[in-house]
Amino acid sequence: MKTKSLHNKLVEWRHDLHMNPQISFEEEYASNKVANLLKEFGIVVHPGIAKTGVVGVLKKGKGNKSIGIRADIDALPINEKNTFSYKSKIENRMHACGHDGHTTMLLGAAKYLAENSNFDGTIYFIFQPDEENCFGAKTMIEEGLFSNFSIDEVYAMHNIPNMELGSFGTRKGAITASENLFEINIQAKGGHAALPHMGVDAITVGSQVAIALQSIVSRKLNPADNGIVSITEFITDGKKNVLPGKVKITGDARALSKTTNEMIEKNMKQIVKGVCEAHEVSYDVTYKTSCPITLNDSEQAESATKAAKSLLGEKKTNGNIEPRLFSEDFSIMSAEKPGCFVLMGNGTKGSNAKPLHAADYDFNDELLVIGSSYWVELAEQQLK
Repeated sequence: MKTKSLHNKLVEWRHDLHMNPQISFEEEYASNKVANLLKEFGIVVHPGIAKTGVVGVLKKGKGNKSIGIRADIDALPINEKNTFSYKSKIENRMHACGHDGHTTMLLGAAKYLAENSNFDGTIYFIFQPDEENCFGAKTMIEEGLFSNFSIDEVYAMHNIPNMELGSFGTRKGAITASENLFEINIQAKGGHAALPHMGVDAITVGSQVAIALQSIVSRKLNPADNGIVSITEFITDGKKNVLPGKVKITGDARALSKTTNEMIEKNMKQIVKGVCEAHEVSYDVTYKTSCPITLNDSEQAESATKAAKSLLGEKKTNGNIEPRLFSEDFSIMSAEKPGCFVLMGNGTKGSNAKPLHAADYDFNDELLVIGSSYWVELAEQQLK
């Protein structure tokens, strides 16, 4: 592994970032650390893109080809349960998705590539804020990421807990799902808990809607098509002796194709309409895509897989991995430029195998050298 000699330094950087997590456009600690290290490496730094975003530019030789590699820098509003020495110092802030590791791997690749000239062209190191709320990529693009920098293609990586350490996966086409937030408001007729016949109980109507929504995936979608409909909030204005007149149901739907997403939306609106009309109550439904499907371009997926095979070997490389139903802000970048999103195993033991966004999850330090060496391999391969 080309970045093996950087192991201790990578662990030091990662632990420091882990102790100082910040969320959505507040990531000043990570932003400053990244900018200072890139300058130390001799890389041209462009800070302040989307407030806390940073782009590092490294050019070698006379080649006109370029590659962009993106790492997310934001944390989550979670209280960390881990007890190790480098746990979060900040209440209700935690790197529970491994973005501290993603940032460190790209920093390691940047340091190595700045010190070694085995490529001909330009590498753009993109450190993006606010991936979790799906505004970071959009804002960086609006503020000139692709208009001010001549980036031919773009790549990004995510660690996957409970997947063999250092194993690699990607695929052509859809690799992560769209996120679609919905809200259903039902206006019934509240009243006295002892006189339900004089009103229309919003809980009864809302409960029928909630149960019926679960039939969309199980009975309306083709079983071969992946989809999820999850209700996350059920809020009424009732009291202990007052039947509610209003209910608000909110939730999250996921889909791996535009057709599936349209089917979920259509059936959701039909179900709400049918139930509410049967009870003669009014309603409204909003359904909004907050993060689109991540689509990998065929050429970039082949290039990403080729680099993984060179570094990790055939056995640890899967160029046709199953898609994931989480959503990824990188989808907005890969919709603008040819791109590929790749997955790497975070390990199958202890905190490294805990789910993403869990309060006892941790990024695996043993992946730092593997991931940073992968970025080096890919950059050198693409800019021969």
